[in-house]
Amino acid sequence: MFEAVILVCAQTATELCREQLLPGYEAEYRVDCELELRVSPPLLTDGHSGEPFCQPVGQKLNFDEVAPGLFVHLGLIEEPLAGNLGDISNIGFVIGQDSVAVIDTGTAPWMGEAIWRAVRTETDKPVSHVILTHMHPDHTLGTAPLTLAGAKVVGHAGLERALLDRLGNYVESLSTALGPEAYLGVEPITVEIEVETEEEIDLGGRKLILRAWPRAHTGNDLTVMDVNSGVLFTGDLVFHRHIPALDGELIGWQRVLKKLTGLEVTQIVPGHGGPLLAWPEGAADMLHYLDVLETDTRAAIDSGQRLGDAVETIAQEEAEHWDLFETYNPRNATVAFTELEWE
Repeated sequence: MFEAVILVCAQTATELCREQLLPGYEAEYRVDCELELRVSPPLLTDGHSGEPFCQPVGQKLNFDEVAPGLFVHLGLIEEPLAGNLGDISNIGFVIGQDSVAVIDTGTAPWMGEAIWRAVRTETDKPVSHVILTHMHPDHTLGTAPLTLAGAKVVGHAGLERALLDRLGNYVESLSTALGPEAYLGVEPITVEIEVETEEEIDLGGRKLILRAWPRAHTGNDLTVMDVNSGVLFTGDLVFHRHIPALDGELIGWQRVLKKLTGLEVTQIVPGHGGPLLAWPEGAADMLHYLDVLETDTRAAIDSGQRLGDAVETIAQEEAEHWDLFETYNPRNATVAFTELEWE
């Protein structure tokens, strides 16, 4: 199999380039790929170098079919590094009779391209929707290749603004970790379908129910229910093994989780870990951690501790139960302390 790519280059003294996939030109033979490029040349923006060309199909992400027509990729429980290329979060796609929806897109454009190739191994139906569960870069920055293929971006009504506010910082920090060439051509994401409360997407005989939640893990969390299978994609409203990362509101997150446990769901796909958890049992560890975080933070505030001292003790009893504890627990304690201090 062959696919079309083009070089995307930075206009710097030391020129950096990366190959960008041009989705939709896949063919069994190179000559057919090249013919399609001539017949239907792509519309390209500034920043591209040279002419598109065809080459053997590149890397695809591994997905498991966890229910008929529902596929999940299990991300590593690690921080984004050059060694893992940022492959650190769970991703899914759902195939209907008419089209496909992708749920979250990974940390960098290469992941969106690798998702596209994985979808193409399962079906030739168009990718009609990319659903982003929240703004964090490990769930959003692989979106561009899929929108280039014609997919509409779906997200919480607050996602586009929140991501725009942080995009520069995300790209700067991740370029340091993964290399600057990984983010060449990354631009702000436009959310075409904004979910205020609840929306429904029909992929053809297969409905997805999208629900926007109040401020919890972030201020723009969205869940995706596949009605056919009863599987719920929670995004980072649920973590498993990977310690939860609080970037929103502690009390709000506890409330949302308790509401989620009341939903009629067969299984969930968390944002990290799993990839499939029984429900509501799969929420037990999360709820316990957040309860300990709240209890210890309130105790530190009531005893008059300073923030710098409190973060050294809050929720330390949970250390043995979570991966990446030392990376995220101090941040969680800081956010919780700042929130509860001003109640």
